[in-house]
Amino acid sequence: MSTTDAWQAPFWRGAYEANAFGDTKVQTTGRYEILSKLGQGAAGVVYLAWDPVIRRKVALKVSQAATAEFKDNFLYEAESAGRLNHPNVVAVYDAGAENDHCYIAMEFINGTTLESHCLKETLLPPSRALEIVLDICKGLDYAHREGVIHRDIKPSNILLNAEGTAKITDFGVAQMTDKTFIGGIRGTPHYLSPEQISGKMVSPQSDIFSLGCVLYEVLAGEKPFPGENAFGVLYNIMNTEPAPILSIKKELPGVLDEVIRRSLRKAPTERYQSCMAMAYDLTVALRSIGKLPPKQETVKDVVDYLHNLSFFLDFRIEQLHELASQASFINVSGGKMVASEGQIDDTLYIILSGRAKVLKGGMEIATIERGECFGEIALLGGKPRVANVQAETDCILMKITANLLQQLPEAIGFLFFRNFAKILVRRLSPP
Repeated sequence: MSTTDAWQAPFWRGAYEANAFGDTKVQTTGRYEILSKLGQGAAGVVYLAWDPVIRRKVALKVSQAATAEFKDNFLYEAESAGRLNHPNVVAVYDAGAENDHCYIAMEFINGTTLESHCLKETLLPPSRALEIVLDICKGLDYAHREGVIHRDIKPSNILLNAEGTAKITDFGVAQMTDKTFIGGIRGTPHYLSPEQISGKMVSPQSDIFSLGCVLYEVLAGEKPFPGENAFGVLYNIMNTEPAPILSIKKELPGVLDEVIRRSLRKAPTERYQSCMAMAYDLTVALRSIGKLPPKQETVKDVVDYLHNLSFFLDFRIEQLHELASQASFINVSGGKMVASEGQIDDTLYIILSGRAKVLKGGMEIATIERGECFGEIALLGGKPRVANVQAETDCILMKITANLLQQLPEAIGFLFFRNFAKILVRRLSPP
């Protein structure tokens, strides 16, 4: 028996033995009745199961629990994934431990994985591939804002349902249950970020690196960092740059080469600082391919994002459409000055992605995060700006002028100024 077989052996005994060998007798774990085996990997076995309480089919992932610590970690990761509720994330319904194994019950997706479209002979049209990656961006951005990092983004963890919607599965649990393959590193070699290989702290930028690898593969039909073995793959990730995507697919728009290069930068600080910033550039690429009508789809993408920002939580969807269709949106590179002291205008900026810093007399006096605004003095009174504002990271900004606000319906203007006033009160209140 091989090492792999030995590790998997516990799954083929007890409650699972009949199913493994084709017996039609229904077995159970927890309250779930196992119907059939869907697949297996290093992280465990996935079954199609029936939940008799809710009366629905679920995907039941079962992993061997060697220690009490493993059980605790597994349930913690499952709890983190379970609080995610997004159309591009596979829903987690339940998790538990029983005897020598742990299980997690998830939404059953009757479809395929993105892995089946990563070979040259099975590639999707570029426009369809970008639509899928945009779905992934939205799901990941939501998870990151909820404080959950996936850590194992790869084509086999992207499911495509019958309608073609992409859904991310295995948040945290896959990474935690995968066996180490070399030097204590966990995960799938071809999609690991440099900081994961180095054993450093992971961040949302780690998922962005992995997503960049997926984007490259689903467009080119080959991996950006090939290698004859795990050592070769890891060396290439740490020390080499992938072949330009345009050298493989000359018909693709040039912006895609820029998107891939930026998402695969070795330093996390040089990558996209959010998945929505990456999504914005992917939308530009998709329009250049000719799939999207420019204004309509831009507004839709922006509305989806705005509705998850604290500033716009009490806006209705149709109100956000009205606002987004008239506002301006700009990309600002990290280090660039956005507003200068003494400048006179009537523009307010809301940070949709990234982070900026407020400078006075050469000293940093405040940091402005995503969902916050700056330029309130200029907007209210047309007074000279009293400080400099510099993009600390790459930013996407929503630009609002006094003239625009006057043209908006009264209800939207009221909501805008009410939320604007809340920010002012918070900033002016003593610490």
